[in-house]
Amino acid sequence: MSARDEILARIGRAVAGAQDVEIPRGYRTTQQVEDLVGLFAERVDDYRAIVHVLPAAEVPAKIDEIVAGRRMIRPGGDGWEDLNTADGVVTSCAVAIAETGTIVLDHGPGQGTRAQTLVPDYHLCVVRADQIVSGVPEAIARLDPARPLTWISGPSATSDIELNRVEGVHGPRTLEVIIST
Repeated sequence: MSARDEILARIGRAVAGAQDVEIPRGYRTTQQVEDLVGLFAERVDDYRAIVHVLPAAEVPAKIDEIVAGRRMIRPGGDGWEDLNTADGVVTSCAVAIAETGTIVLDHGPGQGTRAQTLVPDYHLCVVRADQIVSGVPEAIARLDPARPLTWISGPSATSDIELNRVEGVHGPRTLEVIIST
């Protein structure tokens, strides 16, 4: 008998005859937040991202201002396509989570591929106010689990070595977010 089989047999003997216990599954699936845009902007800012909250009519001009002079990848557009020399990427998102300040890409139209969003050192993401939900359960309900999902909470960072924070190791060093209201 292997060690695994022995352990499982001991567990089986220990729980033999025990009554089934009902496990409550009433998890919180929604949360009321008065100002989703404000909370999302605050949380994204906490992650050291640059945040702009603008009326929808002002967003195109702001994008032009931000990307002027940069070689930018614009998924689905006619922008720069060489990942190795691109300065950054401009995307939309599938959903954004106010509670955690997280942006989720499902790589649908306007969101590019994972490589396009992880290789360049700069990521500009445009989030519409109606894409912001209060919490993770609401975000998951909006997403297709069959699609590739990229969850972004601020610029890429790690503290793996001696707890020293290093940004840009696994993705863009700079995240800039425009929230379109």
